Amino acid sequence: MPLPLTPGGAAAAYRANMAAPSATPAAVGGGETASFGEALSRAVQNAVATSREAETASARGLMGEGSVTDLVVAVGRAELTLQTAVAVRDRVVAAYQEVMRMPI
Repeated sequence: MPLPLTPGGAAAAYRANMAAPSATPAAVGGGETASFGEALSRAVQNAVATSREAETASARGLMGEGSVTDLVVAVGRAELTLQTAVAVRDRVVAAYQEVMRMPI
């Protein structure tokens, strides 16, 4: 059973996670720097794969196969992925509009 998380414990976990070495986007590809386009392409591919998994789970649920838990988890992941994609799109559009408002 996990222990309850306190604000101090959360801060300590955050500091420990930030201090731990991790794979950064710049280190992807054997030392080569990953471009923004590659990262965006990977994110879109992951979003499409997540939505396909949710569709497959939904189809299995409609046919009476599979568990309800798997269906709910798959649909929840797809919903979160869609919300993230919409949020990123909104930020990109806002940044574009801001650039377009800049005087030349």
